[in-house]
Amino acid sequence: MSRRQLRWLLIGNSRWHWAEVDLETRGIPGEPRLRFWHASPEQEPVATPIAWASVGPLPASAGLPVERRLQLADVPLAGAPAWLGVDRALAGWWAARQLGRPVLVADAGTVLSLTRVDGRGRFAGGRLMAGAALQLAAMGAGTEALPVLAGGLAAGEQGEDWPQATADAMRSGVVQGLAAAVLEASRQVRALEPGCRIVLTGGDGAALLPWLRSSAELEAEILCHRPDLCLEALVALRPGPFGGFRPDPGPRGSDRPWPPPSP
Repeated sequence: MSRRQLRWLLIGNSRWHWAEVDLETRGIPGEPRLRFWHASPEQEPVATPIAWASVGPLPASAGLPVERRLQLADVPLAGAPAWLGVDRALAGWWAARQLGRPVLVADAGTVLSLTRVDGRGRFAGGRLMAGAALQLAAMGAGTEALPVLAGGLAAGEQGEDWPQATADAMRSGVVQGLAAAVLEASRQVRALEPGCRIVLTGGDGAALLPWLRSSAELEAEILCHRPDLCLEALVALRPGPFGGFRPDPGPRGSDRPWPPPSP
């Protein structure tokens, strides 16, 4: 890092997720803004982050300082069991704190995790199912005729309901199945707590978004897309020596005030 920058890192199952603020923008009108990006470990040189957390494999050569690692016990999510992934805890705590109401966080990553936080701000259970890449890989590996498809789902396009091409049919089936799982879960949690909001995040969230928004049940005030929710939470809990950061206002950011009130 040649410029004066601060970084935060969340190590996922398949990618490393980074947040960064450029301190040289301080003094420029407006506050410094966070930006987010995602890369495989070999694509991004390891820089010492202000704080980091991990749910995926940690290379022995990473050299990340242990004292800067954020663990589950550091996340102030009430009722979180010892086995809960730190990413789910971060996402659930931050979504409930930001919205001030019960939430169901749908994190569409390697695994689709559904994490519920109730109206008291307590972890209230969840569900897990294979994400898009795992489902596509399983179809290719477990059958004779289906291809092995690389890459994730296309973001921002709803696509055909009934495609004819095999690869398109596989992707359509997976994305609609994942969206249906989120929609049914949203029905159930909103029956329990009508004020519950659905917060969509994760790498495949943008691909699920048009399918979810096509449902009349998930109006704009009910469904919220926060693609970098876990990183926002990590920065909020470990803001470093400087304050006043806001997420970048671009398509992978948010326009919420920054920083939040102290946790």
